Amino acid sequence: MQTNTHTPPAATDLDRPDTRRAFGTVTGSIKVYAALSAAALAAVIVVSSSGHLVNTFMWVRAVLLPVAALPIYQIAVSASRGSRRAFERVAALTVIMPIAIIGVDVIPGVCPPWYAVLQVVCMLPIIRVAFIVRRPALRAAFPKRGRAELH
Repeated sequence: MQTNTHTPPAATDLDRPDTRRAFGTVTGSIKVYAALSAAALAAVIVVSSSGHLVNTFMWVRAVLLPVAALPIYQIAVSASRGSRRAFERVAALTVIMPIAIIGVDVIPGVCPPWYAVLQVVCMLPIIRVAFIVRRPALRAAFPKRGRAELH
């Protein structure tokens, strides 16, 4: 008589506690980014309503950055569920966003210094994510593909 023994598959790198913890930090940091961006929008509203000049650039940026938090969060959640493409997007976005946001803000005359500082503070959680997704725990969950796999 044959016995049917089934051994569960080995835990993937996504199931490891350090990987789960890292993804928890990633999604938590994106939530902090969303809250800080919403606070920045509130600051622009307050400054504008108090009679100070708020230019179109500041309004557009203040509205778009908190709105961008939702798709970034969703992409990070997809990555935490094993989507390599989502992981690569999070890794790319978290490098590009701070460079683009801070880079534009330091151009003289684009925005007042208080707003530039506010935007830098908003980018700190995103910068944190950029470092986390490059740590061994998450890199191991998404090893680089060989040349043969890419074709």
